[in-house]
Amino acid sequence: QGRILEKTGLCSQITFGRYVRQGRKLGLDPKLFIQDLQFKEVPVRVYQPKATSDGPRRGILFFHGGGWVFGSLDTYEKVCRYLSRESDSVVVSVQYRLAPEHKYPAAYEDCLNATQHFLQHLEHYGVDPARVIVCGDSAGGNLAAAVSQTLAGRSDLPKLRAQILIYPGLQALDFNLPSYQQNRGVPLLFRERAAFFALLYLNGDALHMQEVLEGSHIPPDMRLKYRKWVSPDNIPEEFKVRGVKPLRPTDFIAEVYEKVKRFCEPNLCPLLAEDTIIQQLPESFILTCEYDVLRDDGLLYKKRLEDNGVRVTWYHLEDGFHGIISLYDYCGFSFPSGKRGLDSVVNFLKSL
Repeated sequence: QGRILEKTGLCSQITFGRYVRQGRKLGLDPKLFIQDLQFKEVPVRVYQPKATSDGPRRGILFFHGGGWVFGSLDTYEKVCRYLSRESDSVVVSVQYRLAPEHKYPAAYEDCLNATQHFLQHLEHYGVDPARVIVCGDSAGGNLAAAVSQTLAGRSDLPKLRAQILIYPGLQALDFNLPSYQQNRGVPLLFRERAAFFALLYLNGDALHMQEVLEGSHIPPDMRLKYRKWVSPDNIPEEFKVRGVKPLRPTDFIAEVYEKVKRFCEPNLCPLLAEDTIIQQLPESFILTCEYDVLRDDGLLYKKRLEDNGVRVTWYHLEDGFHGIISLYDYCGFSFPSGKRGLDSVVNFLKSL
């Protein structure tokens, strides 16, 4: 694996990408106590408002985006500070292990372990057991959805109050949904990159990317089975106005399926969880962006949650693109719609 990565210059690409996205070390925050800790060997950064509080606060577990490959506590420092300050909540930012060095399910297990640890020690952080929320953007939204599903049936831990999914990636069955066609070349996440990141997370390499993009990696009977959940038919018509064309199904290639069949596991693709799990999920907030290949993942999950009686608050950024929240106050520039998106999250938090 390592040799293949080196040959394609992938290792150096990823190292460089991580360096560029590092984020600058910020100074002290006059309104927050910030400390780096470990929850069950998973590095976390805890943000606690300094102001005295009438009672226990909300607790937020934050899983950062970056395609499971990029991102760190520093990259999301400003976002987490903002959430903690503006919603007067304790925020725990989780530094899960990254791909391709650590393949699935490493990131998911780290997020789950950190969440369980926090749920077992809430008093220590002055957090109300009835108001714990998981939150993440992009790959972090994927991890938040997976953790939320895993904890849905647990009676030994406090129940999550809500999940906040910011342009989450939730499936790897169909990279030709309308939003993938419409936004295939829109930064910050191209269609090819979405499949590339999913494969790096799953296998540690991006072999078979072309077949996965074309859809040859899923057997016809499974495609049929999941069609009730992953299908352009479930996307509202107004989202199909821009260039979408029906595609001919491609031939199934069994050897590719053998390499990627874990894409059908809900811990990796939460959109494929059974209804019995979906029905137990907490109140949900989903943010989608119009100019984002992952838009339809969010729309499809919203429909599934609503169909199963889960309360959903949906916020759609008409002028938003993928990754816009992570650019909040980034190197001194910011997008008004990113700030609107972040504030919609804060307003939802305040309602809990």
